[in-house]
Amino acid sequence: MLVRVLFLGPLADLAGTDAISVPAPLDWAGLLEAVAPAVAELLPGERVKVACSGRVLTDKKSLRAVGGDEVALLPPVSGG
Repeated sequence: MLVRVLFLGPLADLAGTDAISVPAPLDWAGLLEAVAPAVAELLPGERVKVACSGRVLTDKKSLRAVGGDEVALLPPVSGG
């Protein structure tokens, strides 16, 4: 089974794609290894949020995605 990782907004530009599929299960360390280095550098910061199956994680490091889950990497929101 696979986990789909979605890169939203400018994170897709850094990743060079809007999504990847990685083997399940997927935890925080596995996520950092699976994404492009430019994205991995930003993930530990507070500005990028991580959602798993539609729920934003309050603690990104608690990520535990299983086969069929979708993990979305959410860039900082700007608006006006």
